Amino acid sequence: MFDRLNSRLVRVLLAAAALLTFSLSFLVVADVIGRVVFNSPVKGTPEIVSMSIVIICFLLAGYAVHSGGMIRTEVLVGAFGPRMRTVATIVSGVLGVGFFGIIVWGSVEPLQHAWSSGEFEGEGALRVPVWPARLVVMFGALLVAVIYLGQAISAVKAWIAGVPAEK
Repeated sequence: MFDRLNSRLVRVLLAAAALLTFSLSFLVVADVIGRVVFNSPVKGTPEIVSMSIVIICFLLAGYAVHSGGMIRTEVLVGAFGPRMRTVATIVSGVLGVGFFGIIVWGSVEPLQHAWSSGEFEGEGALRVPVWPARLVVMFGALLVAVIYLGQAISAVKAWIAGVPAEK
């Protein structure tokens, strides 16, 4: 059930990232046309694009881990036997939980500050709030940590049962 729920969530976030990427392409084209043809770029485009890139990355991170597309050394792990691959899955799960857990922990205070102070990017006509990007970073990192934890738990169960871990 956990895996099914997780699978749906990461697919929804994948669709949201795709929609945001598609929307950004229109914004960039409008900015270029406005700059070249009318000598008047779309205000706030650099700020919106820079924030959106961070948001897109963290929306996609859960899908990358869940689908097995996160960077790993297949040559090294492929040389292992089935039991050692299970151990490698456990170790990568623990390291993933630790790394992304640190990102979550380190994101709490900046998110609180961005929310309470009304922190923004940009000057003049368009000021883009920072808190949505910080929230997505924290949520995306938390999701990835939970996925890694689930993979590590599954691998431990497989280790105990004496069967190869699924990837």
